[in-house]
Amino acid sequence: MATPVTARDRAKAERSDAILHEAASLFAARGYNGVSLEDIGAAVGVSGPAVYRHFTGKQALLGAVLVKVSHDLIAGGEAVAATHPDSDGRMRALIRFHVGFALSNAAVIQVQDRDVVHLSDTDRADVRRLQRAYIELWIGALAPLHPADADELRLRVQACFGLINSTPHSTRAAIRRHASTADILAGMAYSALLAST
Repeated sequence: MATPVTARDRAKAERSDAILHEAASLFAARGYNGVSLEDIGAAVGVSGPAVYRHFTGKQALLGAVLVKVSHDLIAGGEAVAATHPDSDGRMRALIRFHVGFALSNAAVIQVQDRDVVHLSDTDRADVRRLQRAYIELWIGALAPLHPADADELRLRVQACFGLINSTPHSTRAAIRRHASTADILAGMAYSALLAST
């Protein structure tokens, strides 16, 4: 998205962000089929048809939510990995990043797990491409710590994602906000990645 240059542009960008946020929350709570554009519009204080000024329809809105989260994960992961030259530090930083992301974006993680089937072919391909790049980033970080073939490394990374991603929507919000939750989850994820067979 281009950087807003006028007050009107800023307001439109803020409204689009609000729509994305509320759509993710509603999709997580009710599922894609249980939410209408009118519901999303009402959540941000506009009519359903007004949502069309920002997105072409509900499917496009779902695509925007899931493509954005995939971009955010790969961009954030690459930035974190680049700041840690040693292998162990890089792996731990990636885990911390993903744990923090999952705990603070529980609704989006839940939507991604459940509603990706409703994406357009183009958005689904974009999400899958970005997910593969994110997995490869983790595989590259794990390989020096646990020499194994690519299939085993991929299995370990995907299992670790399952552990981290399932926690936000299987726990209460108060537990997710507790200071020790991220530490416990990060420790478990690190141990799972490097567990002996």
